Amino acid sequence: MNRKDFLKTCGFGCLATITGISLLQSCSSSQVLSKEIKGSDILVPISDFETTSNGKTEYKKYVIIQNEILQFPICVYRFNENEYKALLMKCTHQGAELQVYGDKLQCAAHGSEFSNIGTVESGPANTDLRNFPITIENNILKISLK
Repeated sequence: MNRKDFLKTCGFGCLATITGISLLQSCSSSQVLSKEIKGSDILVPISDFETTSNGKTEYKKYVIIQNEILQFPICVYRFNENEYKALLMKCTHQGAELQVYGDKLQCAAHGSEFSNIGTVESGPANTDLRNFPITIENNILKISLK
């Protein structure tokens, strides 16, 4: 096989892999939710974290909350039934929207990484993410935007 054919084969292989991963991710239960703002709070039922498979209830690690009023989405991590963390998905370096990769939030613009509690893990950002207070009432998370 000559060099040109080798590179073409590798390129198609990479493209097929990326497409396959994208399709698998789109088949999983959606992590992005559109929620309305009531007063100064976003209300998120705890059931939005639940998924049922073969009669067994499991919980998502996080959900992403969007609303047309919000400039950036909010990522809500679930640590256990009583512990959640709501983080603004805006990089503290230059304000780019962050992407969620499991337990990390990453900035595609300059590579900053943040933990699932909002602390800077690698720069160039040097300020932790904005987080929002959460209270739980009647199996509903109240995320205060104040």
